[in-house]
Amino acid sequence: MIESFIALRYLKSSKGTGFAQVVTWFSFIGIALGVATLIIVTSVMNGFRIELLDKIVGMNGHIEVTTYGDVGIENYEKLKDNIKSFDSNINTVIPQVEKQVVLMSSNNARGAIVQGIALEDLTNKKLISGNIKVGNIDDFKINKIFIGKRLAETLNVKLHDKITILVPDGVVTPFGKAPKEEEFEIAGMFQVGMNEYDKNILLMPLDTAQEFFELQNKVSKIEIFLNNIDKVTKTANNLLRVVPNNLQVLDWQHADASIFHAVVVEKNVMTLILSIIILVAMFNILSCLTMLSSNKIRDIAILRTMGMTRKSILKIFIYIGSTIGVLGTMLGIGLGLLVSLNIEQVKVILDKISNSNVFNEEIYFLSQLPSKVDWTEVTVICIFSLLLCFFATLYPAFKASKFNPIDALRF
Repeated sequence: MIESFIALRYLKSSKGTGFAQVVTWFSFIGIALGVATLIIVTSVMNGFRIELLDKIVGMNGHIEVTTYGDVGIENYEKLKDNIKSFDSNINTVIPQVEKQVVLMSSNNARGAIVQGIALEDLTNKKLISGNIKVGNIDDFKINKIFIGKRLAETLNVKLHDKITILVPDGVVTPFGKAPKEEEFEIAGMFQVGMNEYDKNILLMPLDTAQEFFELQNKVSKIEIFLNNIDKVTKTANNLLRVVPNNLQVLDWQHADASIFHAVVVEKNVMTLILSIIILVAMFNILSCLTMLSSNKIRDIAILRTMGMTRKSILKIFIYIGSTIGVLGTMLGIGLGLLVSLNIEQVKVILDKISNSNVFNEEIYFLSQLPSKVDWTEVTVICIFSLLLCFFATLYPAFKASKFNPIDALRF
């Protein structure tokens, strides 16, 4: 069509439109950067939420049954069987001892959390059993322990070394509670990819933990893993029928709600802020077309006298703005997807350039920068950008179509 041909000529031409050309390029780059940044940020935040969910739920279960105090859960084997047979949505039930302790090696000392768990249950806990980096799961026996790889680095210990575990109130005496300590051999190391767990968790066979903490056949909590996580609230409410009144039932949404809420809020705020980049580019398109229409008054007048209609003039300027918007959006989508799908390699490059750790696992919990592209969100960002660019063309295009050719030729 003649309108699209003229629009392309105007985009390519630099004669008499120097500043308008600069604004055009700024508009194009602004749209591309805005769209790319939005895709990268939403992908990283999606990946961050999914990884947190996988790691937290993988370590702590979808539902936890715990006591209100520190008295422990009695008859846990019977309760485990009752829970397991109660709901078909329940996949795995894991009784567990959990206590805070002090770890001491020949080189260092620090606080940690001991989790006592049976070998069979540890095998079913895929997040750990599938991430044992040193040692063998079959070595998880009496008086032997597994620790997080980061924790081992902090204590400066290796496989088969012995560390001392100190419980501040471990022994009851006539004069009150006294500290208790005992040596254990490191039989393995795990690395689940979440800094908080790799640096603070120590695993101990369940019977060893019960004896060491003097729990007399009790556990601290019962973890429950479901087949369908979407039904977690319904299953948790149903469990109240079989769980004794002195115990509480908590699902992961309540136990770690603050973390996931913070991720969602941060994603929404960053999306809103980064959308301003596209809005700025939209106003650049508006300015560009306004200046272009002013510079092309005589051209418009000539086209009108040659028989071109107001509708055709309107189309020319809509084509110009839309071309900038479409090309900028497509480039932005390409850049955004390229970075999002190769985010870890990009992180390595940025680390080398800045000579620092861009994604500090001490702050962000995870040991790797996650990314998950949501194609629905990419589509929404694309449509949002194209619509803004289209609306930005309407005013200057309508204004250009209203020029009177007689008035224009007077200039």
